[in-house]
Amino acid sequence: MTSLATKIKLYAEANGISNLDFRKDVIVKDFSDGTGAKITEWNIDSLAQPTSEQLASYNSAATTEENNNAIRATRKNSYGNIGDQLDLIYKDIVAGKLDTTGEWAKKIKAIKDANPKE
Repeated sequence: MTSLATKIKLYAEANGISNLDFRKDVIVKDFSDGTGAKITEWNIDSLAQPTSEQLASYNSAATTEENNNAIRATRKNSYGNIGDQLDLIYKDIVAGKLDTTGEWAKKIKAIKDANPKE
């Protein structure tokens, strides 16, 4: 199940608002009574608070977004230290392999192939 915050973010972006601050623009609280997360404050004057139906329309897109975020995190971890990546690129330059035959390109391709986004 997708998070309410992701659906709110997608709703806002679809309506021209990016970089939501979930500490001041929109406050979401997850109630321990089993009813789940709810919007407790909506502080965006230029956009009406979405209805449950409007948010539900973002279920599929939110699932894709959350899955892709997990994949991005896995890729980022697999890519490793930027200094090591630059060292591989330098070695590829020196070897005349600043193309898809270089070690850096092969490593990145293998990571992307093993962790495809939706």
